Amino acid sequence: MPENTSLSYLDAIREAASQVASLMRTLSNEDRLMILCRLSQGALSVSELEEGLDIRQPTLSQQLTVLRNGGAVETRREGKRIYYSVSDARVLTLLDTLYALYCPQPKEEM
Repeated sequence: MPENTSLSYLDAIREAASQVASLMRTLSNEDRLMILCRLSQGALSVSELEEGLDIRQPTLSQQLTVLRNGGAVETRREGKRIYYSVSDARVLTLLDTLYALYCPQPKEEM
């Protein structure tokens, strides 16, 4: 493999690692993970998230801002309500993997 191709590949891997590290920093909070788990089921308003997660509104708004700035969620406005949804399919894939690894599965009834 020519040296410049190897460096190009290494640069691409380094860039990918940087993107992954940035995403992991965005996700590295229990409240943010819970928000994303709820949003993985579909778009929700702030009040719907607040009710469903038992997170106080100031904390919820702060964590939604971090998720939005990190590119994990996007917003849409309907009248006075703002709805949040997961904006990146890779986040959904990562959530599915984390769920499979860490969330208890209900036992099947016999």
